[in-house]
This record gives sequence, structure tokens and C-alpha cells, in this order.
Amino acid sequence: MSEFRKDPVTGRWVIIATDRAKRPSDFVRDKVEIRGSGFCPFCYNNESKTPPEIIAYRSGGSAPNTPGWTLRVVPNKFPALQIEGSLNRQGEGLYDKMEGIGAHEVIIETPDHSKTMATLSPREIEDVLWAFRDRIVDLKKDRRFKYILIFKNHGEAAGASLEHTHSQLIALPVVPKRVLEEIEGSKEYYRFKDRCIFCDIIQQETDSGVRMIAENGSFVAVAPFAPRFPFELWILPKAHQSAFEESKTHEYADLATMTKDMLMRLDQVLERPAYNYVIHTSPLRESSNDYYHWHMEVMPKLTKVAGFEWGTGFYINPTPPEESAKFLREAAVAVTAH
Repeated sequence: MSEFRKDPVTGRWVIIATDRAKRPSDFVRDKVEIRGSGFCPFCYNNESKTPPEIIAYRSGGSAPNTPGWTLRVVPNKFPALQIEGSLNRQGEGLYDKMEGIGAHEVIIETPDHSKTMATLSPREIEDVLWAFRDRIVDLKKDRRFKYILIFKNHGEAAGASLEHTHSQLIALPVVPKRVLEEIEGSKEYYRFKDRCIFCDIIQQETDSGVRMIAENGSFVAVAPFAPRFPFELWILPKAHQSAFEESKTHEYADLATMTKDMLMRLDQVLERPAYNYVIHTSPLRESSNDYYHWHMEVMPKLTKVAGFEWGTGFYINPTPPEESAKFLREAAVAVTAH
């Protein structure tokens, strides 16, 4: 029989449709194939086809906006928000509005068009994480911004318009409602128990093991108790940390290894699915706190959100997280150091 499960952080309900449980091979999907055909503005020698780089990791003293880079961060050529201007908050009767002010940046993770995040080395992924950190630290100086979201769309089904592997960053003048739900749920739990709910989740999942996928020195990867999507997984730091950008140096290395491990497992078990990941971290003006715990959410694109989900806010997931964790835990992958 199907069952309702309640997310302990946000209070959101999901339906685990156990009577139509699906194994990895049951999902109809398009594998993400890197075709490499046609012009790509993110490749070597096409640096002039993107807006001027904000930062780049380079070797040999190569000049900005030329070849010689291993990672580039550039403004999005078609940004959702513009960085210039003022918010100009105003009302229109009972409605509120403000100017579309923010930052929208693209992190080009490698010059190699044929690579994916799963096939980058842990050291290359660590550079990507450091770029995330560097941009957050810089953008949080702008008092107009209250939240920075890091996310990745991998594959056309996940919303990627270019196949060359890249992530995105958007700095916002408001805290997103989805994040606010997590923060308010975390605050309520902390008021009641004087503990971080994510720390308690990590402890419980470590003790039970049924939804645990993997762990290393600094991070755990788990299938959440009430996942919205089949094979959804979360990566969380073991030690309490509220802000991604305040992680220690060795933790970025451990996160790189864990990220590669999880993406390799998804590629093996689900045959290179499209996916999204997001990093949920504390709002910029309350980055150090005892109640919220930053984490990465990885969501393969195996099902579609339809009328029931839009109408209720509930999600129907045909794969119990205990099953998805077992498939991913048992996947045979080997993460090399470089």
C-alpha cells in the first residue's frame, strides 16, 4: 500500500507509491550523451563569445579571456536579473514589486567539452567548489543581496541549454520561499529541542543505515526520508555548518570526492540520467547560526511534475528511498584521487 511521508524539516507531504514501485530499469528516459557537434561558446578559443570573465583559474600566466584556463566564471549572457541599478521597492495597491536586481553567473567547470561533472577528477571538482565559495564571498559584500543559490542543470531534460558542463549562480534580493520553509522548520525544531534538525537526521540515518548511501571524513550522502523524486539524494557535512562558504579547506576536498562518488553512482545505476543539483545554504545576513545546516540536494529527472503535484504541492514518488539508497549503496564505483 502507498504511504504518506512528511518531510521533518519543511512539513511537506509526499506520497511513496509502493504499489507501483520502480526499479532503475523501469524508468523511461533519455541518456545524457555529449555529442560535441556545433559551436560551443564555453570551449577553448571561444572566450570572446562569452561576456568578460569575472574570475578564472589559469596556469602559466595566460591573459584574461584567452585560452590557458582550467575554470572560468562569466556573467550569464542572457541573465534572469541585472546587477546594475537599485531595487526601487514599491507597492501597486495590495501588490508589491521591485526592480529585477541580482547577479546571474555561469561557472564553466572545464575547457574539455567531452567531460561531465561525474568524469571530472576530484581535484577539478574541488576547483569548482572553490569557485562557488569565492563568488559567494565576493557577492555577499553587496548589501542588496540576501541569498545566493548555486545550482546545476545537467542534460536537456533538466533544463540545460548548453551541453558543455557548467553550473550557475544567482544572487537574489530576497530569500526564496523554498529555503525559508527549511529555515523556519529548522528554527522551530531548534526552539523545541535546542538541536539542529539536520544534525539529528544525520545521526539517525547513520545509526539505522537503511537510507545511508556513503560517507567519508566530512560528509554523508543519504536518501531523504520523504523524497520528492525517485533516487533523490542529499549530501550533508557531518559537522554542523550553516554556510557553505565557511567550510574548511579539507572539507572542500572531501565534498569534491563525495560529489564525484554520488554522480558516478547515479550514472551507473540510472545510465547517465539528466539531473539537477542545488546547494541550500544560510541567507547571507545570518550565515553563522546553530539551527540551519547547509546541504546539497541532487535530483535525477526520472518523473514529471503534473497536475496533482501542481494542485496540491504533494509529490508522488514511485521508488521508496530505502530502495534507491540500496541500489546506490551497492553500485561499484571507484573514485581516484586525481
